[in-house]
Amino acid sequence: MDPAIRPVWKGAALCAPAYPVMCHSGDNLAIHRALELCEPGDALVVSTHGDISGYFGEVLTVAAQARGVAGLIMDGGVRDVHAIEKLGFPVFARCISMRRTVKHEPGLIGEPVVVGGVLVSRESVVVADGDGVLISDVSHFADVLASAEARSAREAELMGKLKLGALTLDLLGLRTPGQ
Repeated sequence: MDPAIRPVWKGAALCAPAYPVMCHSGDNLAIHRALELCEPGDALVVSTHGDISGYFGEVLTVAAQARGVAGLIMDGGVRDVHAIEKLGFPVFARCISMRRTVKHEPGLIGEPVVVGGVLVSRESVVVADGDGVLISDVSHFADVLASAEARSAREAELMGKLKLGALTLDLLGLRTPGQ
């Protein structure tokens, strides 16, 4: 997902099924509606058409936690980040904004939507941490996970050799002929 979508508090992490939501610009009614229909354990993944108003704050955090929502990915703005952090709710957003929203248009909920440049559907899985947000189709998630675990094992081995004094030039085969 677009790397501009970042955790709003240090240490936030999330792995959950996606529940896509599309808000009309400056209107967060779709998020309120989604809280009624999503399943416990889902992560709300919200498009705002590029608007950076504060669509989600402390009130919606408390409501989401009460419904068992696992976290939020917001391609737009959120507010009340100190309260969200104190509540331990994982939120990833494009920005922090106190600009208010209205509640008029129903938006789309549970339907495929592009968020942060990535198509998100009910068949998507969200993995997010301090490095960014990954969206994977559930049918490919086992392969994505296996690849990530293999890379982590390779990097652990590499770092062990680096700690013993090896050079990345040699370990990664980066020397040019004659060096």
